[in-house]
Amino acid sequence: MVTPTRLFLHYLDRLRDLLKRIEVFGTDISGKRLHPDMLPLLQQAKTAIGFALRTSCPLAGREIVSFSNDEYTLQSVFVELDLTTRYLSTIPDTDFGDFDALKVGTAAGFADLNMPAWDYYLMYAVPNFFFHYSMVYAIARQAGVPIGKADFDGYHKYPPGFSFTEECDPSEA
Repeated sequence: MVTPTRLFLHYLDRLRDLLKRIEVFGTDISGKRLHPDMLPLLQQAKTAIGFALRTSCPLAGREIVSFSNDEYTLQSVFVELDLTTRYLSTIPDTDFGDFDALKVGTAAGFADLNMPAWDYYLMYAVPNFFFHYSMVYAIARQAGVPIGKADFDGYHKYPPGFSFTEECDPSEA
């Protein structure tokens, strides 16, 4: 089974790489949003990081911890990422016990939820993590940061210059 920590550690590492690419891009896009009523890039990143903890902690039988702070700089988000990944790395797989017997209570906006662990994990927490993670990717991409699907998941590979909308010659790679 892919435990929550394994899933989140992989994608938090991808988030770190995206943020590094954003940092190298050189233009400050930390306050950019996809739409005026949506959270800006750094808040999307912080929310994704928070979901990794909000998911893993209760499923491992632990109190939810947070390493968030009130700063909205790339450096503060890198610190939050580092503290979160270090903490998640300390949770042994064996702490994720019987999901069939566990219920998790949480707030979803203004709704109070009390869900079976599998529903919480698969239908609420993971989709919310990926929503916010995807927003970081989408805002960066929209701002011109040179990233692609391979940067998002760490598995895809494409030749240099590849485009889904334009023909490219793989022999030129």
